[in-house]
Amino acid sequence: MDRTLETFLAQVAKRAGYDSPQQAARAVQNVLEVLGAHLVGDDRTDLARLLPKQCGPLLTATEPASEPLAPAPFVEAVAERSCDDVAEARRAVGAVLPTLAEVTDDALLRRILTQLPPGHAGLFGRTEPA
Repeated sequence: MDRTLETFLAQVAKRAGYDSPQQAARAVQNVLEVLGAHLVGDDRTDLARLLPKQCGPLLTATEPASEPLAPAPFVEAVAERSCDDVAEARRAVGAVLPTLAEVTDDALLRRILTQLPPGHAGLFGRTEPA
């Protein structure tokens, strides 16, 4: 698996329909920071190791959230972080999380989804685990 930042950003940009790698980088930063606040322990660090080295700290340096967020509030948190509207945040989440799922093995993705409230699998482009 190619784990270069350029490749990762290109995948996000293509999925979101962004015109530039800078837009993709901004989306990646905002989504990973919100996601990182909602993951704990080895799952967070295991996921960070699978990402381009520049992306890992975005997950691991974030302070843990005080409460879990359902999918809609998760998207709203990305909107607040990025100062974008909810539609643009949904676009970012819909590009970053499925790209993340592609670099993550199924076992780790299942563990991540068990840390998040029900409904997040769809944000990753997956069906809810049974």
